Amino acid sequence: MQDNPFSLAGKTILITGASSGIGRATAIACSTMGARIIITGRNAEALAKTRSLLAENDHSVILADLSVDDDLENLVDECPTLNGLVCNAGVGGLIPIQNITKKGIDRISSIDLVVPMLILKSLLRKKKLVKDASVVFTSSAAGVYRVSPGNAIYAAAKCGLDAYMRTAALELGHKGIRVNSVNPGMVNTPFINGDLFSEEQLESERRNYPLGRFAEPEEIAYGIVFLLSDAASFITGTSLKIDGGMTLK
Repeated sequence: MQDNPFSLAGKTILITGASSGIGRATAIACSTMGARIIITGRNAEALAKTRSLLAENDHSVILADLSVDDDLENLVDECPTLNGLVCNAGVGGLIPIQNITKKGIDRISSIDLVVPMLILKSLLRKKKLVKDASVVFTSSAAGVYRVSPGNAIYAAAKCGLDAYMRTAALELGHKGIRVNSVNPGMVNTPFINGDLFSEEQLESERRNYPLGRFAEPEEIAYGIVFLLSDAASFITGTSLKIDGGMTLK
C-alpha cells in the first residue's frame, strides 16, 4: 500500500460513459490523483473534450457504443490490464407503468444493467483485471432506497445492478477483486437538466434534500475515487449512498 492510500498513482482505470456528467468528473478526478485513464463513450467530440481536461498522463480514448456487442468486445480487447473499472454509462426516462413497453424496458435495462454485467464478464474472461482490482458501478438511490412515479424501469434496473454488484463481490473476493457501487440522488448533469424534468419538478425535488441542493458531479466522483483507491482496500459489496440526506425523509 502506498504512503498515501488515497492516491491512484500507478493505476490504470477504465471509465465508461465519460462524455459528460459523473463520468467526465470521475475521469478528471482520477487523473488528478495520478491514474492513467481510459475513457469510452459514443460521442467522439465529447470524449475529446473530456480528454483535454485530464491531468497529463498516457491516457486513451476508445469510441464505443456499448449496446453493440462488437463494440463492447473491441473495447475490452483494446484495453490494457486494468487496476480499476468504473461502469458509469446510463440512460433514464420517466414512463408510467401503464405505458411500459418491451422496447422501453430494453432501452433502459440494456445500458443500466446488462452492459455492466457483460463488461465485467468479458474483462474477467480475458484476464484484463489484476488481482486487487476495484470495480465501481454508478447505481442510484432510485429503486435501491426510494421509488417515485414513472421511474419503475430505471429503479428496477438500478436495484438489479446493486444485486449484481453484491453477487460479484462475493464471487470475486477470493481473487482480491473488490466490487462496490455509488448511489447518488439527483446530480446536476445533462441527465436531469435536459427534457426529463421541468424546472418546477426540479425545484419541488430540491426541497426533499436536507442540504438544500442537488449534488455536483465532482461530489459523486470523489466517492468513486475513494472506492478505487487503496484507502477502501477492505470495502467490498457496499452501496455508498451519496444523496445529501434525501433518503432521510
